[in-house]
Order: sequence, then C-alpha cells, then structure tokens
Amino acid sequence: MLTDKQKELISQASLDLNSLGEKVFCKLCENPETLNTVTEEELANFLKIASAVYHGGDPIISDDDYDFIYLAALKRINPNHPWLHTVEPEPAFAGKTVDLPVMMLSTDKAYSRDEVERWAARIEKAAEELGKNFADLQFKITPKLDGYAAYDDGRMLYTRGDGRKGQDISRVFERGLQVANQGRRGLGAGEIVVSRSYFDRNLADFFDNPRNFQASVIKEKELDEHAQQAIEDHAAVFYPFALLPAWTGSWAELIADFEGHVKTIWHKVDYDVDGVILEIADEELKTYLGATRHHHRWQLAYKENLETAEVRILQVVPQTSRSGRITPVAELEPTRLSGALLSRATAHHYKMVVDKGIGPGALIRLARSGEVIPKIEAVINPAEPDIPEACPSCGHALIWDNDYLLCPNNLACPAQISNSMEHFFRVLKNNDGFGAATIKRLYEHGIRRVDQIYALDAEQFENMGFGPKQSQNLVDQLLRSRREAVEDWRFLAAFGVFRMGLGNCERLLAHHPLQNIFQLSEADIVAIEGFAEKTAATIIDGFKSIRKLFDDLIGLGFNIQASQTLAGENTHPLTGKTLVFTGTLHSGSRDELSKQAKAKGAKVGSSVSAKTDYLVAGDNVGANKTNTAREKGVTVISEAEFLALLHGDGQ
Repeated sequence: MLTDKQKELISQASLDLNSLGEKVFCKLCENPETLNTVTEEELANFLKIASAVYHGGDPIISDDDYDFIYLAALKRINPNHPWLHTVEPEPAFAGKTVDLPVMMLSTDKAYSRDEVERWAARIEKAAEELGKNFADLQFKITPKLDGYAAYDDGRMLYTRGDGRKGQDISRVFERGLQVANQGRRGLGAGEIVVSRSYFDRNLADFFDNPRNFQASVIKEKELDEHAQQAIEDHAAVFYPFALLPAWTGSWAELIADFEGHVKTIWHKVDYDVDGVILEIADEELKTYLGATRHHHRWQLAYKENLETAEVRILQVVPQTSRSGRITPVAELEPTRLSGALLSRATAHHYKMVVDKGIGPGALIRLARSGEVIPKIEAVINPAEPDIPEACPSCGHALIWDNDYLLCPNNLACPAQISNSMEHFFRVLKNNDGFGAATIKRLYEHGIRRVDQIYALDAEQFENMGFGPKQSQNLVDQLLRSRREAVEDWRFLAAFGVFRMGLGNCERLLAHHPLQNIFQLSEADIVAIEGFAEKTAATIIDGFKSIRKLFDDLIGLGFNIQASQTLAGENTHPLTGKTLVFTGTLHSGSRDELSKQAKAKGAKVGSSVSAKTDYLVAGDNVGANKTNTAREKGVTVISEAEFLALLHGDGQ
C-alpha cells in the first residue's frame, strides 16, 4: 500500500487517488500484466500519480518501468493522449510561483536505433528544405541526468514546474550548493544531482534513493546534516547541461558506432543517468524545426533497457487480433526482469514460431523494450512448436496469409468483433470509457456492432452491470463523440479498413469527399500518389464490407469536418491560402495549428516558395529567413496575426 508520504505528494499534486483506487494502483505496480484490465483514462491516472510520487522523491516504480511498461502501454492505446504531450509537472515546493525565462519542455524519447534513425531522417528533410548539406551537420550526444530539472538565469534558480511557470528555489545556492565543475552561474537549464558513489558511501543509510535526497535539498526549511555535508563536499551540485561532457560529430560518424558512442557518454559522469540526449548543433536548423507544446523537435532522448533474462516456455497460446491475424503468446516460467515479474512474451507471427522452434520447453532470451509483454530476443534451445488449426475465439479453420495465420471469419468471430468496436472508439478519440473492459462486457450482453452501442440508454447499461454513475457517463460520452468535431479522415480510419490507417485516409479524402468513397474505382485510388494497384483492390473490398455500418453511423449525425472545402465555403480569409509555420509556437503544436488552418480551407506547406501566401513566424526566427520570404513576395505574419485570421478577425 502507499505510504503516508506518497499520499501527501499525491494530494499536493491535486490528484485524486480515488479516481483509480489505491488497491488498483498498487496492483498495477506489482503486476503490470493487469494493465489490460484498466481503461485508457485509468492508465493515464496511474501515470499521473506515479509521476507525482517520482518527482516528489518517493517513487513507487522505477523510471525504466514507467517508460518501458506503463507509458509505452498508453502510447499503444492512444498515441495522441494529452498526457503524452504534456510536460510532466514537478512537485510544488515552498517558494513563489514565477514565469520561467524560457519554456522548459520535456524531451521526446526513443527506445530503439530505428526510432533514432527516423528522427535523423526528419532532421535531414528539414536540412534539405533550408538548403543545408545533411552530411555537414554536427550532432551532439550528452548524458541524460536523472535529477531535478531547474533553470539558472544568474539571478534566480527556477524549478521546471509545468514548463512555463516554476518556483523560485534560489535558496539552494544560499545553502552553499555549487555549480558543477566550478562553473559560473547563469548557464541556463540543468539538473540538481548528487554523486552516485558519494550517495552509496555516505547517504544510502539516511535516504531511500538519490531522488529522495535531491528533494530534501530543495524543500526542507532546515537541511538534514547529512544533506548539508553533501553540499559542503560538493557531492550535490547544480549541473548545467552546457557543461556536460559531450561527443560531437557527423551523422555518418554517429551511426557508424552508435552503441559505442552511447555507452561511452552514458558512463562519463558519476551521477544517475537514464539515457543520452541527441541533438543537432545548427542554430538555424533548431529554429526552423521549432517545438511542440511538449518537446523540441531538434532533440531526442535515447533510453534503452539493457537487462535480459533466459527463461523456458511452458506453452504458446494463440490470440486473435482485430484483423483476424493470430498472434502467438508464449507463457513462461515466471521470471523477474527490470523489477517486474514476467510470465508472457510475444512472437511476431507463426512463421517465426515455426522457423525458430518456439514451442513448449524452448529456452529463450527476453529483453523488455517499450512493451508490457516483452518480445522474444533470441531462441537459445528450440523445441517442437504447436501450430493451431482453428481460431481460438470462434473455432473457424485458419488459413496462412504469408507469414501469418489468419481467421477468415471476420463477420462472426468474437475477438475480431470486440477488437473492431474498441478500435472505433480509440481512433475516434473524442470519447472516454469505451476501452477493452467495457467492450468485453457489452459483447457478453449481445452487442456486436458500434451502431448498437450508440442506441443504448443509461438503463440498458445498468442492466448490463455498469453502475448508475458510470452508465450515465457512458451515455454522455456517446453524445459527446457525435457532437464534438471529428476530421473526416479520422472518422473513416475508425472503421479499420485494411490499408486505411490515418495517413492513407487523410491522403484519400484530400482528393475525394467522404460521401463519395463507395463510388470510387481502383483507378481513382491508384491515381492518388502513394496508392498501388494491389492496395487499391484491397481498399475497395474493405469499403464494401463497412458500407452498411457506415450508413447507419452517418445517420446518427456525427459532426464531421470535411477535408475539402465545399463550393460556397470560400469566404474565410484563409481559404485557398498556402501557409508555412516556423519558429516556436505557443498556442499549439504545428500539427494542431495546421489542422485548424486546413479546416478553414488553407493548405500547409513545409517550406517557403513563391506560391506561399503567409509565413507564420513564431519565436526565435532569424531575420535572414523572414527577409528571404519577403523577397519571394510572401507575407510574414506573427502567431497572433495568424490566430486573428483563423478566427475571422483579420483581413
């Protein structure tokens, strides 16, 4: 159960533990495999509570478990959940709340080399747009300190707070805290940290962990004598990021020995480090890339889970997905890895099971990397696999589809039906409460289609075992999902047509209105860049299968925003205009503002050309860029002027 101190930290963060329940919270901490029993919002509440006690210096789960298990689970359920795009707030300490001199954002995270390479590809694209040679760019790697984030402007030391407002904790310098490496004040962002070796030798008997010690340095009115001694011994310091040891070099040099560079920098300092920070050194490119409300696009935190375990497989259990593919899940001898007791692992597909000998008695190597259920890293001693012949959900005979076993009974298979209904609400993203647990109960009471869910009233939900308050909330959420505006491409993607994810739906509906999709031919789809003939045929068949459900749901009156500007809707100041965003924006991310502009009939480009009408310049935009835009005849406007145009107040 939670300690009194942890409960106090939760209360200080203005969080309601009852929204999840202490028993449920602790159960999730002890057994992460129970994550599939909670809703999306319950998982988000868990993360908020875990973050509050972690930042307050009394963590209940490790930082790795937070990232690799729980945060990763929310990303899979809903990658657009607001918590994933929020600067996690630091706890409130004694001191006045003040505006930060600069925004202190979080850092976007990557857990694999592939994710790092995708980030670099975005950097390369931006460099090309600025006419820069990607091969000449300098990248920097520094340790990612695991301490208390703060900002020193030379006059005051601020906590990060919520990224925009923090608290004055200049008292820590008055207590004798020094800048690392005998550095000067005023070097900007950094972290309050304590030497790991010093902590182990001198402080471990008095503080639970370094975070607990660091919190005491900041918030105690009178310092513990051991904390005061650590400050006097210069074991506890404020470490500005500008003074951190760094590796610099080109992308080619970085990726040629990526693991080696990461390992070297990771162990460069005697402080707790939970990863490395990758960034580009070109200031113009940094400004061009800008930031979301959550993180700078020119920077990336790379974290890896280095622990592995060897374990034997007890059996391999098949599970049916929304698409009908059969996923092999290996049940294991329970083993502890990275602080969690694991009993299951996933294989990619049954071809892998056959090829690698993933069967009862096989010895495998596990490594958790961003997954609640770890994937199999290697098979050490193979065994004869069990290959299912029938769908575990409906009993229908399975067929092979390339590497996958497939259940073709998509219209009557319980697993496919339940997963499809859950997928609809998850992708629609304008509702809460319709996660796996709710959908499972609805299915058990005879609900088979999304339109049937929308027909339910509070009394019917109660008859299915939901509480009165929950039942009314579910009805309210269904109403909300119809009233709140939803983009036409998101609405279409919610139906789960194979090959029609969010990107392809947006691409298709940029050329054809939503109401015309059922009249499209394969030639119409192939004519759109990015669609191949085989894909087009699959999409046409998929559209046929959803036609009735689509018509039934459209009849419920969803508030759907069209991607295309309809005839007569051309009076808005942004209609037909081409915009490019640059610099640091404060009223929303570029994606959010682009979406709002597109809703008014504007086009959004990635680089300025003679066809650009407006360059929307946020903060930190160089004069050269705006002057070049004006030379091309482009009107440069501020973020405030853009918002005025967006809301119809400008000309």
